[in-house]
Amino acid sequence: MIPKMKEYKERWGIISDDAIKPGLEAIQKVLQLIGNPEKTLNVIHVSGTNGKGSTIAFMESVLKEHGYSTGVFSSPAIFDIHDQIRLNGTPISEKELNQTFNEMTELSGMLTDFELLTVAAFISFKRFQPDYVLVETGMGGLLDSTNVITPIVSVITSIALDHTAFLGSTLHEVAVHKSGIIKKGIPVVTGPLPTEAMQVVSQVAAEKGSLLQIYGKDFSMENDERFKGQQNIKLRGRKMKGEHQGINAAIAIQALLIAGVPLSEDDTGIGIVNTSIPHRFQEIEPGIFLDGAHNPAAARVLVNTIKSEFPNEKVDFVIGMLKGKDIKGTLDELIPVAESFTFITFPHKEAASGDELMAKCNFENKKVLVARGNTIELCRKINNKCIVTGSLYLLASLKYR
Repeated sequence: MIPKMKEYKERWGIISDDAIKPGLEAIQKVLQLIGNPEKTLNVIHVSGTNGKGSTIAFMESVLKEHGYSTGVFSSPAIFDIHDQIRLNGTPISEKELNQTFNEMTELSGMLTDFELLTVAAFISFKRFQPDYVLVETGMGGLLDSTNVITPIVSVITSIALDHTAFLGSTLHEVAVHKSGIIKKGIPVVTGPLPTEAMQVVSQVAAEKGSLLQIYGKDFSMENDERFKGQQNIKLRGRKMKGEHQGINAAIAIQALLIAGVPLSEDDTGIGIVNTSIPHRFQEIEPGIFLDGAHNPAAARVLVNTIKSEFPNEKVDFVIGMLKGKDIKGTLDELIPVAESFTFITFPHKEAASGDELMAKCNFENKKVLVARGNTIELCRKINNKCIVTGSLYLLASLKYR
């Protein structure tokens, strides 16, 4: 479900399927039909279970400080379809997106919703020709509709179990999908991956003849103050909290360096410290935080951040999740820092009900709430620190701006 996409489809008479259909045949055929706009772009391609959006945001900010123009395609939406296509850090305007959809009327009935949006991004970027385009995979990599590009560098931020119905139930299977973005001779930058996943990535990189750069081996971040890699850079700190964001920042810097972007210490430091992204341990009001931890690996990271930011404190979780996620595994990870759980039934066709979530939570202090625009109001009434988490779709539905 892509917020506001239906409006554009109806306005321009375009039909597309809202189902998930992994595979490249349909989008490759369409891109060839319209002249392969993706081939005109200077792309960095980013896959990974967690950390994709933050890593792209760091790259976007650093590039901006160096005076480069940027295009970003990301998912899911933070608020609606417009923020999934960004031009120089700004969501694409309604006027610009209408122009793009006008160019796609002949594609009606040929693609899924996400494939259509991917094509829309490529058409928009071709029109604006930014210096660098940062593309986030929608799901996996190997069969994701974004995997029609030939990037200047590929990035794999992390690998953990997620989307198991499509990507597989083992780290090996998930790694096969994530490493599918590696192209022949194109360098690859990775975060610290589990051994089983790293074996797959290393093998694919070797088979493709691709230079492999690994966090902790070829580059690192020291005390949030110094990046050590292809170039050593002293930094100025970060707004983005948590040790994991230091790793994401390091991946971003190394990826830009490997891509051949000349980076200055001053501009890189300013770019990193100024980076912010909604829904990544975002404090929207005093004591109210939003964080899109939607799988066990992301929940572990959130718990570590809570322990670092609020030592010896417990927090109240307000949670909504999709049915296809590892609900119990995610909730189990949060329990060590939990004071209470409030489960949300929120408007999304794949959302689990609050009752379904509560049944999978092995914690005594818990309750269910049906979200009717009152989620943030609920948090305001909680005296403890309140963290809304579980699904980016839940966070996108909240009225707090």
